[in-house]
Amino acid sequence: MTSWSRDTDEQMGMTIRCQDNPSVAVTFCDRFSYDADSLHYAVEIQAPGMNARVDEVVAWVWDSDLAPFLEALATDYRGWDGERSWQTNDRDLAVSAVFRSGGHVGLTWNLRPWPNASGGWAASVTTWLEAGEQMSSLATDVRHFLAG
Repeated sequence: MTSWSRDTDEQMGMTIRCQDNPSVAVTFCDRFSYDADSLHYAVEIQAPGMNARVDEVVAWVWDSDLAPFLEALATDYRGWDGERSWQTNDRDLAVSAVFRSGGHVGLTWNLRPWPNASGGWAASVTTWLEAGEQMSSLATDVRHFLAG
């Protein structure tokens, strides 16, 4: 399930909550752009006892963004075998998806800023959503967020 909110600087942000445990969440916020070729935004993940944030995830206009990946998952609401995955060009945000019986999709959101730097860190959470309408709504909301 996604929800929209206004950040303190009047920009829109969206939060994805796990239907099994609403304290597990992923937030997209602080969207900005330097030029017409890219969009920058922050991603925060939360779970009991853990908060992590990557301040500058970059979506390039020439690269496949997150929305088509989520739209493809929503289209396959009857399920699939194995794991499907997507990542940003810089690999600081990655999402993997699995389908479980009962029509639910598990999205594991991995944050890993500076993936090639020594001493870096990584964090992840998994949100569970219904394969049909909730996945379709999520794909639409992410497209809306990325489009501005």
